[in-house]
Amino acid sequence: MTRRTIFYRFCKSLLLLNNTFLDARTSLATVHATSIHANAPSPNVVLFSKLFFKIMVWLSFNTVDFGPNRMDGDEGCSYGSTNGLDSSPHKPSQSQSPSCNAVDLGDMSFMMVDYIKDAMKAMDMMRNHHMLTDVVLEVGAELFHAHRLVLAAASPYFKAMFTGGLRECDMNRVQLQGVSATVMARLIHFMYTGRIRVTENTVCQLLPAATMFQITNVIQACCDFLARQLDPSNAIGIATFAEQHGCTELCRKANQYIERHFIQICHEEEFLQLNCVQLITLIKKDELNVQAEEEVYKAVIKWVRYDEDNRHVKMEHIISAVRCQFLTPKFLNDQMTNCDVLRKTPACREYLARIFKDLTLHKKLAVKERTPNTPRIIYVAGGYFRHSLNVLEGYNVDDKTWHTLDNLTVPRSGLGGAFLKVTLDEAACQFCCT
Repeated sequence: MTRRTIFYRFCKSLLLLNNTFLDARTSLATVHATSIHANAPSPNVVLFSKLFFKIMVWLSFNTVDFGPNRMDGDEGCSYGSTNGLDSSPHKPSQSQSPSCNAVDLGDMSFMMVDYIKDAMKAMDMMRNHHMLTDVVLEVGAELFHAHRLVLAAASPYFKAMFTGGLRECDMNRVQLQGVSATVMARLIHFMYTGRIRVTENTVCQLLPAATMFQITNVIQACCDFLARQLDPSNAIGIATFAEQHGCTELCRKANQYIERHFIQICHEEEFLQLNCVQLITLIKKDELNVQAEEEVYKAVIKWVRYDEDNRHVKMEHIISAVRCQFLTPKFLNDQMTNCDVLRKTPACREYLARIFKDLTLHKKLAVKERTPNTPRIIYVAGGYFRHSLNVLEGYNVDDKTWHTLDNLTVPRSGLGGAFLKVTLDEAACQFCCT
């Protein structure tokens, strides 16, 4: 029996006892009607009534609330036997709650982590055994049995094909063009399992097919794979490939790589095979990472010499994209005197001669200097821990990473550094240590 039940029964007994005393007071008043104090209640009755009132007030402030409908009966509670305190458990009836102390746990939701995985695994097994498949995809000489529902859920291309009122809606066998059987097998495997294997031999076929079928997860996987393969020998090709298939993020990463590694890339075959428009677009970029404009000029001359018979006539258009105002007078004079490519293009020699004259007269430059998009690195050199240190570390501000560099030749403490750019005929960079 719970405390709440005991309090309830105690209050009920007090209420019954109070009513009995009130009835007794009324009877006494009737018997002593002739007395001048006939209507006055007995002192004992008054004392008990006051005591009962105080007890009821104390109970109202020091006991738990019984809640609605509890004073009317025993609804919702199991009181046990009528002979007193029965502590044994009692089974509630179907209309009763288990106990007055039962806690409402509310709704509980359960998520089975492997449910979808197991279901798709079962569907892939059914596909391999041609169970409940409702469409056959014909790719070349290969036939692929599949479920329309799975194809439509994984690919907007198939969703439009099977639900858009096209003739394929009623066809049990659909012929596909523009994709190889090997790539189609990989894509169907992905639709059922969520797994795709990307290799150097398949990525150039897999990405166009995934783009055609609009399977965004496979597109992203191919882009991530190509971004990790970026190298001076393939960066231009990857940038062009990404642009052709609308992979804007991959194209941005590839172009950024080209800008940062221009010196290495201009020696690669891909650079030499650029057309005139692509070359001009590249060398016009402000973000080219070059120590001096001479490097851009030399890259252009190398590109022309790769197919000089057909390209020297375009030299006049290309040379204007080079920021020749940042070439030194000494370098310009040497090129006008010794460069065989310039001898075939008099207009280019005249253009460089005008720039040479402006530089010697120290005229204000009319073009903007390049702003290389290189990593921003803070160098931390030396230090002191019981003795001077020779450590050299770099903190990349862009990706928030630390890199350990080659140690200093001499341990230093209290070391300071400054980067100076000298704007003289011979531009130079110095790293000054104190």
